[in-house]
Amino acid sequence: MSPAITPSKGAATRELILDHAYELARQDGLEGLSIGALALGVGMSKSGVFAHFGSREDLQLALLEATGKRFASFVMAPALKQPRGLQRLRTIVERWFEWGRIHQSGCVLVSAVTEYDGRDDGPLRTCVKQQQSTWRSELARAIRLAMEVGDLRTDVEPDLLAFEIYALMLGLHHDAGLFGFEQASRHAHAAVDRLFASYQP
Repeated sequence: MSPAITPSKGAATRELILDHAYELARQDGLEGLSIGALALGVGMSKSGVFAHFGSREDLQLALLEATGKRFASFVMAPALKQPRGLQRLRTIVERWFEWGRIHQSGCVLVSAVTEYDGRDDGPLRTCVKQQQSTWRSELARAIRLAMEVGDLRTDVEPDLLAFEIYALMLGLHHDAGLFGFEQASRHAHAAVDRLFASYQP
């Protein structure tokens, strides 16, 4: 008889599956995620993978959640160590640039938006919308704090500036894959600098 899987071992296996799913989804997107390829990659049977995730959709949702936490830890955690104001906002953007450099071959979060933006509402689209709304809110909050300390003008519309920053970062992700990260980064940095300068007192 096989020994029972302990909770810690089960959690470790789940993390292993999610890590491999993350790499596969970077190449093929969430919709291209194949349980067969995933099982083969981690040395398990399909039923073994399903034992940790009840369905393919459950796996996709878990992967979105894990990737969102990974992004927040990578981008926001260092930024929150900076003083409130433009310095913190710039750190958010710089860390986002670094995320773009690492993920120039494919970002699960960006591809998820393009995969589900035109679909009918369902668990995956709802999750993507919630993640994106939360991230826009975090950007807008950092912008408001920069306004409060006097680093940005008081007539700034936080949601609009958050949209503009987000649009530039999407441009970075888009161009990095097509024309290389160095050129995309140079253009995006110049655009971000002009954007912030236009909103300073």
